[in-house]
Amino acid sequence: MSQQPQFTGLEEGGPAPLGATFDGRGVNFALFSAHAEKVELCLFDERGYRETARLALPGHTDQVFHGYLAQARPGLLYGYRVYGPYAPREGHRFNHHKLLLDPYARRLIGALRWSDAHFGYRVGSARRDLSFDPRNSAPRMPKCMVVDTAFSWGEHRRPCHAASRSVIYECHVRGMTHLHKEIPAAWRGTFAGLATDPVIEHLLRLGVTAVELMPVHAFADDRHLLERGLRNYWGYNSLGFFAPEERYLAGDLAEFKMMVRRLHDAGLEVILDVVYNHTAEGNELGPTLSFKGIDNKSYYRLLPNEPRFYTNETGTGNAVNFAQPRVLQMVMDSLRYWAIDMQVDGFRFDLATTVAREPLGFDQGSGFLDAVRQDPVLQHVKLIAEPWDVGPGGYQVGNFPPGWSEWNDDYRDTVRRFWRADEAMLPHFARVVAGSADTFDHAGRKPQASVNFITAHDGFTLQDLVSYAERHNDENGEDNNDGHAENYSANYGVEGPSDDPAIVAIRARQVRNMLLTLFVSQGMPLLSMGDEYGRSQGGNNNAYCQDNETSWLDWEGIDEAGRSLMAFVQRLARLRCDHPALRAEHFLHGERVSDEGIPDIFWIDTAGRHAGPEVWDDAHVKVIGMQLNGRVIAPDSDPPEAVLLVYFNAAANGVQIVLPEFEQCRAWRRLVDTAEPEGPPIELPAGGLHVLAERSASVFVMIDHEGRLPPRL
Repeated sequence: MSQQPQFTGLEEGGPAPLGATFDGRGVNFALFSAHAEKVELCLFDERGYRETARLALPGHTDQVFHGYLAQARPGLLYGYRVYGPYAPREGHRFNHHKLLLDPYARRLIGALRWSDAHFGYRVGSARRDLSFDPRNSAPRMPKCMVVDTAFSWGEHRRPCHAASRSVIYECHVRGMTHLHKEIPAAWRGTFAGLATDPVIEHLLRLGVTAVELMPVHAFADDRHLLERGLRNYWGYNSLGFFAPEERYLAGDLAEFKMMVRRLHDAGLEVILDVVYNHTAEGNELGPTLSFKGIDNKSYYRLLPNEPRFYTNETGTGNAVNFAQPRVLQMVMDSLRYWAIDMQVDGFRFDLATTVAREPLGFDQGSGFLDAVRQDPVLQHVKLIAEPWDVGPGGYQVGNFPPGWSEWNDDYRDTVRRFWRADEAMLPHFARVVAGSADTFDHAGRKPQASVNFITAHDGFTLQDLVSYAERHNDENGEDNNDGHAENYSANYGVEGPSDDPAIVAIRARQVRNMLLTLFVSQGMPLLSMGDEYGRSQGGNNNAYCQDNETSWLDWEGIDEAGRSLMAFVQRLARLRCDHPALRAEHFLHGERVSDEGIPDIFWIDTAGRHAGPEVWDDAHVKVIGMQLNGRVIAPDSDPPEAVLLVYFNAAANGVQIVLPEFEQCRAWRRLVDTAEPEGPPIELPAGGLHVLAERSASVFVMIDHEGRLPPRL
């Protein structure tokens, strides 16, 4: 950082744009607060330790305080002190003794080092948050940095993968790279590390088209976690919506853009998991770090009759107030910043129901959803909702508007329960594998509206799903009471690791069964980091605070079984890529029929016939075949698509089937079998008998009477 000149005063500047903007001559500062009386710009030395000046922002236009600092340059460290009433019962929590972060800051320097001075009230006071704390929080606060956002993208182009061709890989910047020995040590755990050849080559081998990065916005480590020797690993604890998390930077701000450019050059899209629903400031007993001290009543949703308290549909203590136009503007500005300046390709919205709430609850026509729908930039990026929160009416799967995809937890639970051999799951399983049309087929939405996942960051890994019947979260320090209690998991005889060959074999096959199901289901598949080689978290299904070997990828520890599983995942990805019937552009209802009478989707019983009520109504039936007529599903594909057949057998015994027989079908070529994951393709005659191994899934392609794939109709 260069030495800054001594500043003695501010010019008035202007109210737009919000934040700190360098124009080549100086920096304009602009901060929204509807209820503040005065705002001071606080400047710091180049290490952020000493406060060198406090300058009142002289301009006040349309609820924006602003000032212009001539000769200021990028690298300047700053924060704000905001004056106004400290009246919690009225919703106001101004306390100018607390240094506040600029909501529009592009970079935060230094760590949040917790102390009681970070709270606007006296911690331990009998009056709790109604008391007032005059201690200065600045020495232990991060500082905002003025940045120059210029960057040369060169011949850069976005991959722009169609939703139907997308395969998402959810990963964590630090966890993905921290233990990778082929990455330079200084880059491990950073954006630079994620952009290295070994990581990119791994992703390309897997056949994924996008990385979905867990939160990279600046976030805080919870005080109670640090006191227990833990930290917030996942990052769902936002401090700001424009600054990347400093611990993920090996160098300067351009590092993020260089990562995006390298991933794009490899054909990989970048999707950010964003947390706009709440912030790290918590409820009325939480710290004063930014929004709470700038204008608590504007930035947060408060209880209408008791504005001392916060609405809490997020379960984290507060909820951001999207009904306030300037707050909505801040979120929209943030999204456009990441989409334009940082060139990311999409967003996954944490607890998205909260951001779409109006006074009466979730609203498809909420201000936020309407703003996104008409935005000329955001309507062209991928928008993915986590469609629930913990408030009334919070579960909204299927109810987001056109243009959105949604995490489908019904898919997750149904697939888990089917392969666990729970009773009466067959109709539900068939429904979600076919794209969950009952949930998403409206308003012209496509099957890709359903983001299909079996595991994600929240919950068991895929290996743990078949190794543990119960959660084992003791290391989190919450008496094993955190995390989901019902995981629809099974251990197949032993809780945790086992050397029993039979148990190891059944677990491996069940992992393959669920992965095959994921890749042959209609919708947009999401693969969780490390599931491709059998990563375990030791049964911890809520590793949000485990920034250690529990959560990091152990690249050196990938054994032969892990390499075999990765090869199987690659095979599944190629299968999905090669066969557009597995990624239909429209929902399949069995209504589109080819000339020979084969519908787009056809469910088959063990006798090779149409599955009737005797199959669907029998709670004990655990085997079904799904036939997909690719010539109807993808009539314009080149080369011509075929008829595919997928059998799922969740029974604990082998099941004899009759392979379907119809005009033009001479035989079926088996492409994949989870019971023989490395087995070569074999041909079986149409109408012939075949035994599906216990707990297995198989994919076949039709061969015509001349031994060829039939031509496109």
